[in-house]
Amino acid sequence: MTVGGIHHLGVAVDDLDEALETYRRLFGATVEHRSTVFDQGVDAASLLVGADRVELLAPTGDDTPVGRFLESRGTGMHHVAYEVADVRAALAELAAAGAELIDEVPRVGLFGLEVAFVHPDAVHGVLTEVVCPV
Repeated sequence: MTVGGIHHLGVAVDDLDEALETYRRLFGATVEHRSTVFDQGVDAASLLVGADRVELLAPTGDDTPVGRFLESRGTGMHHVAYEVADVRAALAELAAAGAELIDEVPRVGLFGLEVAFVHPDAVHGVLTEVVCPV
């Protein structure tokens, strides 16, 4: 699998508007895209910080993956996303290498990206996402 680099770092937050203002004030971040991803239960914003990207995730409810994450771990680093040319091929290679997958097929993520998640146990405790433009 060829990885094009880190696509973004995902950060779980309680209040998206407050976090957006913090990243703007402290790091000069600008909003690249903001939307609700209903099937993942998040209000999300992709921020550009220089040439790099941070994705802020606020849960739409307590019983969502990010809501449960915040309840058990609090705000902070949620996942690392790697850009790949083909998410389906990456999933096949990851599974063949023994990685436990959360998603066996890709789904649509923030601003139309094709995404899939790898279980944190497979990557030394880090929730990992593979992403590619559709």
